[in-house]
Amino acid sequence: MLKLNVKNETSRLRAVILGTAESNGSPPSVEDCYDPKSIEHVLAGTYPKEADMILEMDAVAAVFKKYDVQVFRPHVIKDCNQIFSRDIAFVIEDKIIRANILPNREAEVEAIRYVWNQVDRKNRIVLPPECHVEGGDVMPWNDYIFIGTYSGEDYPELITARTNMDAVIAIQELFPNKTVKSFELRKSNTNARENALHLDCCFQPIGKGKAIIHKNGFLIEREYNWLVNFFGKENVFEINKEEMYNMNSNIFSISEDVIISEKTFTRLNTWLNKQGFIVEEVPYSEISKQEGLLRCTTMPLIRD
Repeated sequence: MLKLNVKNETSRLRAVILGTAESNGSPPSVEDCYDPKSIEHVLAGTYPKEADMILEMDAVAAVFKKYDVQVFRPHVIKDCNQIFSRDIAFVIEDKIIRANILPNREAEVEAIRYVWNQVDRKNRIVLPPECHVEGGDVMPWNDYIFIGTYSGEDYPELITARTNMDAVIAIQELFPNKTVKSFELRKSNTNARENALHLDCCFQPIGKGKAIIHKNGFLIEREYNWLVNFFGKENVFEINKEEMYNMNSNIFSISEDVIISEKTFTRLNTWLNKQGFIVEEVPYSEISKQEGLLRCTTMPLIRD
């Protein structure tokens, strides 16, 4: 049996699901894209190639091996995009919660069934169907659970709106001892620079009490200010619109001291080094063309 344990984003990682780019299928049509950045690259003819993405994910797998992290991979489904393992489930404390994801991604859930089945049955949670949630919007942070959401009336029209208030309430009920704090995110089906697909596309806590943040990703300035005050202005690295577009907030912590980051994130990586972090740099720019990066492709199961 797997004894799950995830209390925050930065404790030492012991086991993780890393997505796979194998048998990713041919580039989607515009109608089949789930986000504006993928659409951009489909139209420009620059949609990422499977071979390039496999190499990028291999680089991450090598870092996990270096730090002695147990890595699970989804069973490969022919012609299916299985890169973003964070979308399909997430762990809080000792519970694994299945995401109610876009309906045509059911197969991805089946591909990690063998991991799900290793968890004690009482700790496998399937939320009611009206609760929409994806793991990129959910961040356990010790006594808090931060959740990105969108509650505008146009929610049904926005394929980029992935987590609703029903899910926020359900997660609060599951973890009554934690403070669930939700944040309204800016959504756009058409402009990737104005779209925070998930909370981890515009915010992520790192280390012992630092954070990366992009102000424009938040619809309500008061909620953005709450986060800055929570971490302290001096502990927050503000990224600009271009850096958000390139997914600078979507890095991944192996521990409080070690972070996997994209090698072209020069400004961020320099700052991380100055703060005393060990930065494991990997190439991930092809994967980022689908509006997801390191946090999106990883789903932690056990942290110390």
